[in-house]
Amino acid sequence: MAYSLGLTLYNLANRRAAASDAARPPRPAGRLVWLHAPARNNLPQITGLARRLEEEHDLNILLTSDAAPDLSHPGVIWQPTPADNPAEVRRMLDHWRPDAIVLAEGQLRPALLHGAYERRIPSVLVDARTPAIMQGNEGWWPGLVRGLLGSMNAVLTVDGPSARAFRRAGAPTSIVKVTGRMETPSAILPCAEAERAYIATQLATRPVWFAAGLPEAEEAAVIAAHRGALRVAHRLLLILSPQDAARIPALAADLEQDEHWVVACRCHDDDLEADVQVYITEPGVEYGLWYRLAPVTYLGGGMGEGGINRDPMEAAALGSAILHGPRAGRFGTTLGRLASAQATSLVRNAAELRRGLIELLSPDRSARLAQAAWTVESDGAEATDTAIKVICDLLERQS
Repeated sequence: MAYSLGLTLYNLANRRAAASDAARPPRPAGRLVWLHAPARNNLPQITGLARRLEEEHDLNILLTSDAAPDLSHPGVIWQPTPADNPAEVRRMLDHWRPDAIVLAEGQLRPALLHGAYERRIPSVLVDARTPAIMQGNEGWWPGLVRGLLGSMNAVLTVDGPSARAFRRAGAPTSIVKVTGRMETPSAILPCAEAERAYIATQLATRPVWFAAGLPEAEEAAVIAAHRGALRVAHRLLLILSPQDAARIPALAADLEQDEHWVVACRCHDDDLEADVQVYITEPGVEYGLWYRLAPVTYLGGGMGEGGINRDPMEAAALGSAILHGPRAGRFGTTLGRLASAQATSLVRNAAELRRGLIELLSPDRSARLAQAAWTVESDGAEATDTAIKVICDLLERQS
């Protein structure tokens, strides 16, 4: 009774929610799984799950989210998040006829889950953290969360506290399982191996660090850090990629005139001679090469308002120890995971950057940091495997 009242109140409150006006392509033949990512920070994991279900199990995937994912798989169809009201849910379920519905994080979409239950479509929560009605629709809905969780087939949580939260909220103990966080698709950037080997030969045993996506406001801090580190390691090379390509000529001139350093520019095809102290590269280009060559990377932007402008997992995946400022920008979740594993070094100003850099010039210290970061980058495969098995088992029961 309480569940029915809660659902009725919820549907009445959302009956005027705008329906999606996105064009719906034809439903492909064969089985189709509907995956939903409620937030930007869980979209990479759900995108990775979509790819594996499509590639390894020949399933068609409908992926809904507020932001369009970065994917080009023909079997994965993206649509913007639809409104959660009975009319829109009917249209979506009538058109797509999903064989299973998978929601991430713990966000419950009452109209969708009730529609799925009525049509006997199995539903699963993956990467589940906290049970909650979808954001923006919080309110007093008697018995709604308990009723929705009771109608689901599986709840796969990230840890023990999350599992307990779902059981307290009404999920049957038999469907709740702790699987851990799902994996994020690999952030490994490519590079030309012949070019990497050639430059590695030029560098020989020189210590190297990389400043990636460096904004103009942080140039002075990086220059000061390099100046201080050169007193400790006089052969140290800084590979510097400014955030703005237009800064390259002026930056090179300033370093030569003010610091009296030997500077080479990648865009001029300058050779990386043994006396070069700063090698300036184009922004966003060949980062896979520089992460492989530099045991230490400073991620630009973290000392300014905009926050870090490169995904830390790119450096982590390629074994470069990470220095970064306190402002994470859009990579807060990623940096939080790395920080909890003590896999990065936080620096708040130029003096801390200099000290952090000098500390990481020790191969043992940078290797420990890089190993911890790589472990974070590569974890989650078992949780994703479990999610895939649960989904496929439910599909088999539908046969």
